Amino acid sequence: MKQLITLGLILITFLGFSQTKEIDSLTIKLAYQKQDSLKVDTSLQLIKALYNLEDYNKASDYILLSEKLSDDINYKKGTAEVTYYKALIYAQKDDYINALRGYNKAKNLFKSLNDVIGVAKVNNNIGLIEIKRGNFSEGLQYSLAAINELEKQDLKEELKLAYSNLAKAYSNVNAHDKAIAFYIKALHVQEQLKDADGITTSNMALAELYSLKKEHRKAIEYYEKVLANNTDTSIRGTIYSNLGGEYLKFNDYNKATEYLVQAYNINIRSEDKSGLLTVLNNLADLNLRKSRLNVAERQLLQAGAIAKELDNKKELLKHYKLMTALDSTRRRFDRAFVWQREYYNLKNELDKKVSPLNDNTEAEIRLELDPNFDQLHSDSTTEDVKKNISTEDSNTLGKFKILLYALLAALAIVATFLILAYLKRNETIKYTQELEEKSIKTDLQKQAYEEQIAHLESINNVKDKLFSIVSHDLKDSLSSINGFIGLLSDGSLSREEFEKLIPELSENANNASLLLFNLLNWSKSQMQSLEPKPSLFDIQEVFEDKVKLVEQRLENKGITLIDHSLRDFAYADRSMFEIVVQNLLANAIKFCKEGDTITISNHISNGSSIVSIADTGVGISKENLGKLFKNTSFTTTGTSNEKGTGLGLSICKELVELNHGKIWVESTLNVGSTFYVQLPKSKPTNA
Repeated sequence: MKQLITLGLILITFLGFSQTKEIDSLTIKLAYQKQDSLKVDTSLQLIKALYNLEDYNKASDYILLSEKLSDDINYKKGTAEVTYYKALIYAQKDDYINALRGYNKAKNLFKSLNDVIGVAKVNNNIGLIEIKRGNFSEGLQYSLAAINELEKQDLKEELKLAYSNLAKAYSNVNAHDKAIAFYIKALHVQEQLKDADGITTSNMALAELYSLKKEHRKAIEYYEKVLANNTDTSIRGTIYSNLGGEYLKFNDYNKATEYLVQAYNINIRSEDKSGLLTVLNNLADLNLRKSRLNVAERQLLQAGAIAKELDNKKELLKHYKLMTALDSTRRRFDRAFVWQREYYNLKNELDKKVSPLNDNTEAEIRLELDPNFDQLHSDSTTEDVKKNISTEDSNTLGKFKILLYALLAALAIVATFLILAYLKRNETIKYTQELEEKSIKTDLQKQAYEEQIAHLESINNVKDKLFSIVSHDLKDSLSSINGFIGLLSDGSLSREEFEKLIPELSENANNASLLLFNLLNWSKSQMQSLEPKPSLFDIQEVFEDKVKLVEQRLENKGITLIDHSLRDFAYADRSMFEIVVQNLLANAIKFCKEGDTITISNHISNGSSIVSIADTGVGISKENLGKLFKNTSFTTTGTSNEKGTGLGLSICKELVELNHGKIWVESTLNVGSTFYVQLPKSKPTNA
């Protein structure tokens, strides 16, 4: 290793000495030459050598001298080359405005000299600037325009730059196949020029592109090429981490572990937090898949802290996704919900920022060369026209003036007629619009009256239903309670009879209470005054509260309740959900006999909470299943002759749908029924 480093230092020293010797030779030669084009050419060689050594200040001094001499002797080729190198130096200093101005001036000079190679070089460098600035559409056109001539002349240095520019531009506009094609071309030229850094960059880019295309075998192939030709530990740390991630895609845990452990050790030794962050996320993913949850959690917590410190949003997004998976696996759904929300918030933020175009580029990127792309950048024709006009004699201008005045007079007459016609047309349109507005207003008033009549009829129907229900069902329950009170007040009941009748009295009171509860909610919904107030609440808590209310009824009928509910969160109006659960539990009790069971449970499916209340009662026939959830009164008596309004399920359906949910039932006669309620876990996007 030491021998290689020593050899490298010797080569660098030799090359530096060689280039310095060349500059000294050119400087001496320049001092003894006459003020002619040969002196400009020698100066250009010196400028090129200084530019390659990145001595831009000294190169600029010679550019000023060469520019003055070229202008003095009218040496256009020299002026074009000097202008080109001047623009190159501006570009190296990131002064893109002056660089582009210089490139365009140099290109016009090269065009006047029919120097197609010079034009191609300029186009290539303009393309590089536009791509760096994010103007990928323009950058693509300039680089594509340069390619043909550069390929004809086999200018490898320029082609290497052009191919890399094009590949980068295509990659940024998500044209991955074209990006891959040009990176492969760049790689071929880089290998011919033995450009080690360029080879590494191209192989890395190809691996990343194949990974994006989900061609992971190809990605691995190019990552391994980088490993084979690179000894830089920081690069190897990055490659090991990426290879581990690629092998995870195939569930090849042994290979993934091998590479990720090597990457972890390198990044720990070099204290590279950025590399360590990627490794920790990939290791956590591996351990999560292998059910090593404690190890995965430690790694994710460390990765999250580093991602926030470095403001690495890409890795932070991956961290949130893995934390969601970890807490879901551990059934910590409340925490998983929080991580999931953080993930989508950050993803939306990043999606908004991802735009391959700047405001100044076209909405649709042209991926192929447009032959007319450069027309907008040429102002020479306009300048020539101005010069020609200024050289014409006064008599010709006088004739043009007379003709112009005549045309203006004719235009004024035509304009007068057009204005009069326009005003007349406007009056006609205005009169027509007024008639249309009156007609529309009449139609709207008629529609409003019809809607008001329909609304009043609906309210009247509600009133009729309420009176009908009150006169039948509510009367029965209250009459029974009233009769019991009468017997009690007359002293007609013994203590034993009194105790025997208490359960029946309690049942009648419960029926009357639920009946009134459903009637009030149903009538309120019919009057269209129900407005949900959603919030995040625990479903298990609601179950616990409502089961306590029906414990006595369950005991009286000899029904067993099995509680399989889990702690989970839904986003809805809690009071409305309580009404739904109370009605469904009451229905289950109503249609169960002694010895039957009722099971309550809940689980997560596709980001929603699903609640189920199942019973082993009498079930529902197929013909009656279609009558459920309708906005009409349909009821049957319970196993102990319990009565109802027949409105409970229609209220449930309305309340669930108000909260962006769904309710349905599965039932088999003489086997039992299961009612399902699905509610969102977060605020719906269209709400």
